[in-house]
Amino acid sequence: MVLWAKFLSRSKLASSGIGGGCVAGADVSVAPGRFAHMFDIHGDSATAAATIDTITTAARDENAAGARRLAAIGDLYALRAPDDDTERLNWVIDGFCGLIAELSVALSMSRRRATAQLHRAITLRERLPKVAAIYAKGLIDAAQVTLIIARTDLIIDDQVAQTVDTELATKIPDWGSLSIPKMQQRIDAIIARADPAGVRRPCPPADHRDVTVEPRPGGMAVLNATLEATVAVAIADTLDAAATGVCRGDPRTSAQRRADALAALTTGGAMACQCDDPDCHLAAAVTPAPVGLAAVIHVIAEPATLTADTPGFLPGYGQIPAEQVQALVARARIRSVAIPKPVDEPGYRPSAALAEFVRCRDLTCRFPECDRPAEHCDIDHTVPYPAGPTHPSNLKTLCRFHHLLKTFHSGWSDHQYPDGTIVWTSPTGHTYITKPEGAQWFTALGTPTGTPEVSKSPPVSPQRGYCMPTRSTTRTQRRRKAILAERATNQDHLDYEYALMQDRAEAEALADEQSSPPF
Repeated sequence: MVLWAKFLSRSKLASSGIGGGCVAGADVSVAPGRFAHMFDIHGDSATAAATIDTITTAARDENAAGARRLAAIGDLYALRAPDDDTERLNWVIDGFCGLIAELSVALSMSRRRATAQLHRAITLRERLPKVAAIYAKGLIDAAQVTLIIARTDLIIDDQVAQTVDTELATKIPDWGSLSIPKMQQRIDAIIARADPAGVRRPCPPADHRDVTVEPRPGGMAVLNATLEATVAVAIADTLDAAATGVCRGDPRTSAQRRADALAALTTGGAMACQCDDPDCHLAAAVTPAPVGLAAVIHVIAEPATLTADTPGFLPGYGQIPAEQVQALVARARIRSVAIPKPVDEPGYRPSAALAEFVRCRDLTCRFPECDRPAEHCDIDHTVPYPAGPTHPSNLKTLCRFHHLLKTFHSGWSDHQYPDGTIVWTSPTGHTYITKPEGAQWFTALGTPTGTPEVSKSPPVSPQRGYCMPTRSTTRTQRRRKAILAERATNQDHLDYEYALMQDRAEAEALADEQSSPPF
């Protein structure tokens, strides 16, 4: 078919009458016999069907691969047997923590995500083996498995768990087209028949309080806060009052003034009018120095940033434009970060200058997959002191968790190179490399600082475990306590609802009795 038309804009189409009769001014020629094929958007139906089959098979293979991953995690859990490690059950960094660290680096994910993976693997292995078998066939996906595990988490009776597992494994393959809310309702219905107190109730809204910061391009960020309504309204009213305290000549929009008001209030300052009127009394309301509880931020920049368009770096955020750094200079204390000489410092604790260099060079915890800011980390001797000196090539930042893990858990070892590169070796012999983040942004911070002289390490004391911080209850005891407390709350709700139902039934019976004829 050959189709030629003079296409018109939407306004011309309307004025020309297209869609409602004959079109004047449009020259259309159509070759006979092939018009239907011009608008055949479906293509070859057999090819499309094969493509759909490929998509379905790939999705099932992906599900099955996820099941194999969790099964392997469960196998590693059985091999490590952290529950049988009686020596470390009360340690702050127990056997579970060691296992989570291995999973975190192996799967390239955070400790929180690795902990969730381990919990799912244990649950499928020990409490929901039939659901695990359905997952292994690829008939359900990770989202459904996560939902099932979360909804069945309060079941504490093994017989009840087996009953629920059997019924879920029988029914869930037919639930693939259900939405998550509908699937949750069906899972809860199965649990309610077997264990009413094991049905999870919605968390109180106040439990969702949170404040997060999301980086945005251009040195901006989005601050999200979930607060109690009264607090949120009070903050909003305060921002409104501050934002309207400037004159009408202020060039900022209302939204911009509210944002500036939040910044001023956070630093303990006041809003200043930005109009061009030199006689405006509000123009003198320059933000004073921060008062009360004020935050201190650290920005790393090159000397060129102060005069040119070279971006700076805000730890925990990323690069920020040079103009933002330049605006901070007037009220900031500027310190030079010197590349330290390749010499040992006396004693265990590094000097302030050396510690500052190490934190600027590393920027984060140096354990794989950990982004804890360096300012909240310990400074660790890679080769333990005094065998390893206090030397720039023997120091790095580690968060308290990974510092304790390296110190007290056997199996992890690390080697540091003069440019700050760390090579970690896990208990299974796998190696992972971390580069100093600061050196990625400022090449001078990656300057090699020499190789320290290391003496023979003293033998590890069998009593060093006594230095590990401990907790009053084990991980298992703490988890069971939390589950029992939630079940008790659920049972109180059930008892209350049952009492209301009984009262309602008695009231209806009394009403029926009073309305009955006297015979």
